[in-house]
Amino acid sequence: MHIGLGLYPGILNDDHLKFARQIGVTHIVAWMPLPAGNGVWEFQDLLRLRCYIESFGLKLAALENLPPTHWDKVLLSEPGRDRQIENVQTTLRNMGKAGIGCLGYYFSIVGVWGHWRAGQSGGGRGGAGLTSFDYDLVKDAPLAPRGEAWCGYRVEDNPPPGTLGRIDIETMWDRYRYFLEHVVPVAEEAGVRLAEHPDDPPVPELRGIARLFISPEAFLKATQIAPSFYNGIEFCQGTFAEMGIDVLEAIRTFGFQKKICYVHFRNVKGAVPQFDEVFIDEGDVNMLEAMKAYREVGFDGVLIPDHSPALTAPGSWHAGMAYAVGYMRAVFQMLGISG
Repeated sequence: MHIGLGLYPGILNDDHLKFARQIGVTHIVAWMPLPAGNGVWEFQDLLRLRCYIESFGLKLAALENLPPTHWDKVLLSEPGRDRQIENVQTTLRNMGKAGIGCLGYYFSIVGVWGHWRAGQSGGGRGGAGLTSFDYDLVKDAPLAPRGEAWCGYRVEDNPPPGTLGRIDIETMWDRYRYFLEHVVPVAEEAGVRLAEHPDDPPVPELRGIARLFISPEAFLKATQIAPSFYNGIEFCQGTFAEMGIDVLEAIRTFGFQKKICYVHFRNVKGAVPQFDEVFIDEGDVNMLEAMKAYREVGFDGVLIPDHSPALTAPGSWHAGMAYAVGYMRAVFQMLGISG
């Protein structure tokens, strides 16, 4: 197993890569790291990105999330869907040629939405800024507007008036099935694993749109639609905990099946309908036992800290990530994991 760090546009730069090395990180997950461009991530740009990260003594473990304009018509089942799927296929082939072996993605229209506080002051240990969710506050929210997809991104400059309406769970499964059936064979050919992220928050519906990945059973269904080593899971441990399930059992279930591509190693207090994203050492999941479970199943991928509370310090993000990585490195040493 290895400890990684997620970097996104704006902080995927020299200083933050140096910071990653300084705190003992060995791998990087690059969050939507390249411009949307013409709907495809080109081979030369992908290779340049990988070599840039490697020049700091780090490895590029995965790319996380496609730009919404690369696949909004896939999510919404609109004209142009097949063209966008062809572009995703091209991106996967280019990733394979560039030596980048994993693409994390999140098949959701509304996406991460509805938290009533996000990194604001107060509410956490010592007044740290937490992210929190309360389903009662958002379950009757207005329907999502047209021209918007995936975490509120605008995908049309001048969308027609109105909303996306209500979209039921069967329709969402049909759209996801169509996507998998067309991209998994290409992922296999390219040698690039596809890693689906669970719905965060894992509630049945937001803004009138059903959410697919709110239970372990949903992931089992997804793996059966397209049985392949290359159809895997971006195992966000915090989101699984928010489901109110036995997280250690989920690690063992999907770990023994070799479905976990990489891990968001974070902790929460509570579960749907109300939860707080807390420090790695104070949530409901015993993180030492979780790490033992990853070792037990033979997981040999990357774990990255995620959604750390905002610390009151110069460089709040840096302090939060260093705190989480230090904890993870201590657990590695305790368990004799070389990393």
